[in-house]
Amino acid sequence: MPELRIGTRGSQLALWQANTVAARLTAAGAPPARIVIIRTSGDLLQDRPLSDVGGKRLFVKEIEDALLRNEVDLAVHSSKDMPAVLPDGLSIAGVLPREDPRDAVILPSNVRLKADATSALVAALGLTPSIGTGSVRRVAQLLNLFPKARFENVRGNVDTRLRKLEEGQYDALVLAAAGLRRLGFGERISMTLPSDVCVPAPGQGIVAIETRDDDEATRAIVARITDRSAGAALDAERAVVEALGGGCQTPIGALAVPLDGETIRLVAAVATLDGSQIIRATVTGPRREAAVLDARAGRDLIAQGADVILAKAQTRA
Repeated sequence: MPELRIGTRGSQLALWQANTVAARLTAAGAPPARIVIIRTSGDLLQDRPLSDVGGKRLFVKEIEDALLRNEVDLAVHSSKDMPAVLPDGLSIAGVLPREDPRDAVILPSNVRLKADATSALVAALGLTPSIGTGSVRRVAQLLNLFPKARFENVRGNVDTRLRKLEEGQYDALVLAAAGLRRLGFGERISMTLPSDVCVPAPGQGIVAIETRDDDEATRAIVARITDRSAGAALDAERAVVEALGGGCQTPIGALAVPLDGETIRLVAAVATLDGSQIIRATVTGPRREAAVLDARAGRDLIAQGADVILAKAQTRA
C-alpha cells in the first residue's frame, strides 16, 4: 500500500494521538501515514452535556463511517470514547502503551493543596464548589466527597477549559490525567484521584487503533506497535461494560491494573446518578483470563444491585 490514511478528530489530543500512532507505525516499517481529520457530531455540539446528546459515541461515529466506506485505513480514538459494542466489520487492532488512567483535579493556579489527600482537597474547595466536568460517572462518584457541589458541564480543548478555570467560571476542573500529561499540562494537575474515590472510565488513558476486520494487511502492521499489557487491560474493562449492558451515559467505572507480567487486578464500580450509592467489585487473576475476570466482576456487581442502578440511570438519561 502506498500510504496509510489515519482517520481522527481535529482536537489537540486527537491529533497528538494520531501523530503518535503515525510515528510509531513509520518507525516499525509501515508505509507513510497521512492524517485525515474528520469532524464528528461531538465536535459540533459543544454547548450541551454528552449525556443529553447521545453520549461519547458522537466522537467516533463519523470516523467509523469513513472507515467502513474505505475512506481511511485506520481510525485512532481515545478508547474511553468507544462504545462497548463496535459496528459490524470493525474491531480494535491494537493499542498504545497506557498513560496514567486516573482522573485529575485541576485547581486555579493561585490555589495550592496543603497535602496530597482528599481531605486537603475538600478543605481547599469548601462545601459548595463549582466543579467543571461533563461526565456522569465522575459526578456520581464525586458527590460522595462534595454532596453540595455544583457540577457544571465543560467542553472544548484543554487550554479553553483551563482559561475558564482561571477566569473563575469554576472552582476546579476534573479531567483525565492522561490527556493533560500527553499535551504537556501535567504540571497543572493538583491531585490525581485514587480509584477508591473515583474509578476511571473504562479504557481511560489508552489510545485505540480501529480497523476493518477484512483488512489483514493493515491489521498486521498495527500489530507491530500494539502494547499487550494495555490491550489486556482494555479488553477486561470494555467487557465489564458490555456484561452490564451499560453505555456512555451510565456511571460505570473500570480499571485493570497489571500487578506483574501475568497478573491483573480489575476494579469496577457502578454508581447511582445522585451518588447516594456506589457498589464496587475487585477481582484478581491471570492476564490471559481477562474474560473470566470481567465475568466475575459483572456477576459480583449485579449481585449487589448494579442492574437496578443502571436501569434507572438509562431511564433518566
